Amino acid sequence: MGDPAQTLKDAVQRLSCKKGLRVVAASPVYRSLPVGPQDQPPYLNAVLELRVTLSPHALLASFLGVENEFGRVRDIRWGPRTLDLDILTFDECVIDEPGLTIPHVHMLGRPFVLVPLADLRPCYNHPTDRRTYQDLAKLVGREGLDRVDLLLLPTYTSQD
Repeated sequence: MGDPAQTLKDAVQRLSCKKGLRVVAASPVYRSLPVGPQDQPPYLNAVLELRVTLSPHALLASFLGVENEFGRVRDIRWGPRTLDLDILTFDECVIDEPGLTIPHVHMLGRPFVLVPLADLRPCYNHPTDRRTYQDLAKLVGREGLDRVDLLLLPTYTSQD
């Protein structure tokens, strides 16, 4: 909803200002069809690498706070939204609690997650699956994804 490209840029800037967070890299941005109800505009997706001094729970709280600052309303599951921030992984942590699952429960089946993640860190391994993000991205393919010429940081990296 709104101006997704500007929202992404502004959200990265907002995250950069949060205590205990440092944005160190950003993937390319991809446009994809929405998950859930299809009567909404395409989504823009990217992956950020963060250095954090927060616990996973505190990071989630920070993400939810940023979503709220951008007007996020949770009334329809997978419905239209201004911003959706997810913790995909947190080092090698595995957490399965109400309200927090790390690694993200749906990430292995989503091209709009794995492709930008593989662009950013191709040789890193998924914490439980152990395959590289590059291999996982090849498995899900790129159908429905379009790379968008939008940089979230002055430069991004695809090197380890």
